Amino acid sequence: MKPITSESLFDMKNVSQPLANGDRLFYLETRTDKEKNKYLTSAWSIHKKTRERVEWISEELNPSQLEISPNKKWLSFLSASKDKKPQVYIMPLSGGGATALTEEKEGINTYKWTSNGASLYYQTSVKPEEEQESNDTEKNSEDTKKIKSKKITKLQYKMDGQGVTDVEKTHQIKKIDVATKTVSVILTKDRPLNLQYVSKDESFLLYVDKLNPDDEWVFGASVYEYDITTKDSQLVTKDIPKGSFSFEAVNETEEVFLFTGNDFSHAFVTLNEVYGWNRSEGTFKSLSKEDKQVGDVIIGDFQQKTSGFPIIWLTNDSYIYPVTEEGKLQLYKGDLNGNSEVIVDERIHITDGALIKDEECVITYSDLYTPSVLATLDLNNGELDVIYDPNETFSSEHGYADIERFWYKGADDWDIEGWYVAPTKIKENHPAILYIHGGPQVCYGESFFHEMQQLASEGYGVILLNPRGGNGYGQAFVASIIGDYGNKDYEDLILGTDHVLLNHPEIDEDRVFVAGGSYGGFMTNWIVGHTDRFKAGVTQRCISNWISFYGTSDVGAFFVEFQLEKDLRQAQELWSMSPLAYAHNVKTPLLVIHGEEDMRCPQEQGEQMYTAMKKQGVDTKMVLYPKSSHGLSRAGLPHLRLDRMSEITAWFKKYE
Repeated sequence: MKPITSESLFDMKNVSQPLANGDRLFYLETRTDKEKNKYLTSAWSIHKKTRERVEWISEELNPSQLEISPNKKWLSFLSASKDKKPQVYIMPLSGGGATALTEEKEGINTYKWTSNGASLYYQTSVKPEEEQESNDTEKNSEDTKKIKSKKITKLQYKMDGQGVTDVEKTHQIKKIDVATKTVSVILTKDRPLNLQYVSKDESFLLYVDKLNPDDEWVFGASVYEYDITTKDSQLVTKDIPKGSFSFEAVNETEEVFLFTGNDFSHAFVTLNEVYGWNRSEGTFKSLSKEDKQVGDVIIGDFQQKTSGFPIIWLTNDSYIYPVTEEGKLQLYKGDLNGNSEVIVDERIHITDGALIKDEECVITYSDLYTPSVLATLDLNNGELDVIYDPNETFSSEHGYADIERFWYKGADDWDIEGWYVAPTKIKENHPAILYIHGGPQVCYGESFFHEMQQLASEGYGVILLNPRGGNGYGQAFVASIIGDYGNKDYEDLILGTDHVLLNHPEIDEDRVFVAGGSYGGFMTNWIVGHTDRFKAGVTQRCISNWISFYGTSDVGAFFVEFQLEKDLRQAQELWSMSPLAYAHNVKTPLLVIHGEEDMRCPQEQGEQMYTAMKKQGVDTKMVLYPKSSHGLSRAGLPHLRLDRMSEITAWFKKYE
């Protein structure tokens, strides 16, 4: 069997965003193109019974946000292929080519069909003409005097993956008639918003806006109802003064609207629940009572363009919803009385889904040895039927690493879950890597992870742990490190490493490494400042200094105040919680990896750690990646992803 390598990224495909139209199932298929150095997506249909596949939309259009119009006439999607700005395209389900429906200069963020399929509502933005002209001149002219300053006035003025967002522009929701292409402006704001629903009679729509637009220091966003005739907006969640909410689904009679969200009782780490809004009665209440996270927070590095399994109405008073539980994505069935039960509990990661009919769904999913498949799911018995596996040939020719799931006792005798990825060839006296996830409010789980398989093929065992602070184990578990980073979570990681070494004596204890990104980068920095037991470390998109992070990260002020429960008046306490404060203890060789356009954990965080290692005389190296934001390892430029993996393995091999 062939090994999984970095180059395997170009040989595998993933499927996402499934839809059903009778026995015809639509989906997106995405691959990574080596020559073009980009991710390319096409749209296909497959017949549920005959398994005949038909390509509908080519990679040239690179579609996303695939939808079928309510009248079953159109297949719609967003494409940015022509003018580099996403536009809504439609193509007849009866046959024919795709045509652009919209022509917005700044492109389309999202769109919603009207109930009769005659029109679309969509979200866009508009820049002042002088700013547009300035941008065009800056791109196309060598006259440096045309370069303009950026005037910042807002607290949240940038966002990872987008850059500086505090610019003079308006944000609009518009309506376009499919037949005539007549466009009308429905709503205009001076700040970003998110269109979520258009009522059947088009009397109102729902959109997401800031919880308190007049106070920048109030964190959270929620759903507003906008009366299209009177142009009045009302906060749907007014009975819950804090928190963040998002609309998910409405029943057939438009009596009850389902939302996911939380009341911010545990700040950033409050578990999401299902809420029901009875519009006519004006009531808004929690419907899911489990001590579990509603939604998907399982991490991986392979899936592209997934939307997550949605909340789906089955009848006018019952629905299904996703829950992350112990590293897997479960499905629950709930009703309007707050009753619920688990109906699907498989060791898989369901990444997308849609209802076919009755209680049958089409889904995409992954597991530890399955990169991505399209399947049907019977909600009555949980039976899975794989309809299409884009990696069937690849999987038959390549050897996946064996992965063991286990539990161990962490700090305070807490039960902690983990996985051990065994090397594919060398078994005796092999090196291992403690690889720490980001977040920290996410989790490792039953999902395919290309990088971990690649490291296993290089001869490394990989230790994956879900220490306290991660999600999928209840509210107390995820909230336990608020104001206490680097304490019990650190103990969990060290005890987990001890557990794996005890149960796998074939690991060479003198060749155990540590690596991680984001929170995992913070913890890697913290670990090497508190113990010398690891042979070498790799810190990626890290945090090293909470004081500077407060003012430079796109979420810094909120994150520090809510997660660490400190602000700048407590600088000494923030410093004591910063890995940089312990850099004088470090003896472990440290590779620093950072994206130059990372605004979540800004580049200066990695630079500070690198400079501290230089001062300490520790062997170090810093690798910076241009055109790379916080998600480099998952969705960055493909050639840079490969370079990153090459740097990591070369660093570890240097110290074997």
